[in-house]
Amino acid sequence: MKEWFTLVNTTTIRSEVEKFMELEKLSLSDLGRKTGLNVGSLSSIITGGRIMSVNQLDRITSLMELPEGHFYDLYIQDNIAAAQPNWRRLRPFIFRCAELNKLDCIRQVASWLLDNIVYCPVLFDAAEELLQDGKKDAAAILYEGVAVTEHSQHSERLALCQYRLFTIKLGDDQAQNLQAAAQFELYVDRLDEILQLDALKDLANVYRSLREWNKVDKFAEQMGTKARMHYFAENRHNRKREDRYSKLSRPLFVYIAYSDLLRGSVCDERGEYEQALEIISRYADLSWVKENDEETQHWTGLFAGWAKANRYVTKLFAGDFSELYTYVEYIETNKEDLLLSLLNIVEAANRFHVNIDDILLRLDSEIKSLSENMEGTKIYDNRIKAERYSRLLNELSDYYLQKGEHAVGFKYLLDSLQKSFIINNEAIIIKCVRLFENHREYAASDTQTAYQILFKGVYLK
Repeated sequence: MKEWFTLVNTTTIRSEVEKFMELEKLSLSDLGRKTGLNVGSLSSIITGGRIMSVNQLDRITSLMELPEGHFYDLYIQDNIAAAQPNWRRLRPFIFRCAELNKLDCIRQVASWLLDNIVYCPVLFDAAEELLQDGKKDAAAILYEGVAVTEHSQHSERLALCQYRLFTIKLGDDQAQNLQAAAQFELYVDRLDEILQLDALKDLANVYRSLREWNKVDKFAEQMGTKARMHYFAENRHNRKREDRYSKLSRPLFVYIAYSDLLRGSVCDERGEYEQALEIISRYADLSWVKENDEETQHWTGLFAGWAKANRYVTKLFAGDFSELYTYVEYIETNKEDLLLSLLNIVEAANRFHVNIDDILLRLDSEIKSLSENMEGTKIYDNRIKAERYSRLLNELSDYYLQKGEHAVGFKYLLDSLQKSFIINNEAIIIKCVRLFENHREYAASDTQTAYQILFKGVYLK
């Protein structure tokens, strides 16, 4: 970095550039040649006080050998001093700030612009584009600003902002996910009816990962009811409606079938196994689906497979193990849902005290590979997978500790505890603690030390 900058005390970009030109003995023509900028434009900036574009600023900053975005705070001051916001100039500036992760600058500009509600539409559109480009943090700042400004307007744009913020906030921390879902619930009914289907699906999935089954049932039922209304509407096949449905992330019939799948899972959790089997039969047979394209066949095939697997699961949780090995054979040829399948088997075995040593040995390599394959697939997301994986480790720990195989059991327990800390899953953490305390007398000294270190690491965060 050149020393000239540290020797001056200036408050505008123009005076900084003038000092630089004086120190380097540069004329406007020299500055234009070195930056590739038009001399006339430079003259207007330097001598006339015209505010430069962010591209011009970046070129000059590069010539001055200063870090990218070095003058951005001053650039904001120059624009504010101009009194009248120039969106054609500020939009590229916001996107450049997003590239450089200068989020405070975006926050300042958004706050200034949103003093006037007329800028809500353009800032919302900018947020949508930033989100599309993967700039989630930058987009969130704009969504939050628009939401605050339109809080009393009860507009669909306000609901869209809240939906986007909900999806952006979702992550590994289950407590944070719960808070995000609870905040968004208040706005889901304000969304466009078609967009509500994806929003309800997302809410149901989050609550599923949190094992909040009443919430899962509520939003799954709403999703199914709305999807059926639209799918079986007499005038569904007109151009305007088809354009609206194209905005969905999945074919319309999927939301009906997935609603049934979710509600069947709720019945399993409530011990309502007969009702669960009845619901499973509904998404096992999707012959009522009118479309027959490749995507439709893909989804109907998935639901048929899920229905077959879920029948096995429901019978297991009802205490019927007669088809256990048939289920294992199914798993070995359908490994996409291996994590859930293993969790179901171990959980059922623990519940009914059934020995599954031969099955765990048979699937040993698959169990070991699970930690390397935690990416979300199909309709599920990573949050559900992370929650299931921590539960599987906990159930395996319980299984081996109950059998007296303490070394293996404690290894799974520590792994489950570590994963549960990462996703802040209090329910699994509590189960791990209870399990450890129930078997503490059998824990080796190094196991007890590792257990204490895990807790200490969490408290020091």
